[in-house]
Amino acid sequence: MERKVSQIRNVFSITQICLMSYRAPTKRPAGGVLTEEQRAINRMLPSVRAIVEHPFRVVQRQFGFVKVRYRGLAKNTGQIVTLFALANLWMARRRLLPLVGEVRP
Repeated sequence: MERKVSQIRNVFSITQICLMSYRAPTKRPAGGVLTEEQRAINRMLPSVRAIVEHPFRVVQRQFGFVKVRYRGLAKNTGQIVTLFALANLWMARRRLLPLVGEVRP
């Protein structure tokens, strides 16, 4: 299955394939070089990882949710769902506040 670098950059479904088949960056073999396709995939992985991990950072740092107490599966699930919904609002606040008419940092 041969893919060109331009296909990797332009097609969104390739990103999903990268996540499934290329979970870690490809290491350069001893004394060798990486192909252009491997280098393109290695450049794409951190950008996808940053998008995926940003909501977790918001939940942990902005809302202080770093430890889970065993209070029951339903309570924990409800709290996590609520925190991720709030994280989505937190990340979209700069786009949402101008609609209200007042922008604060």
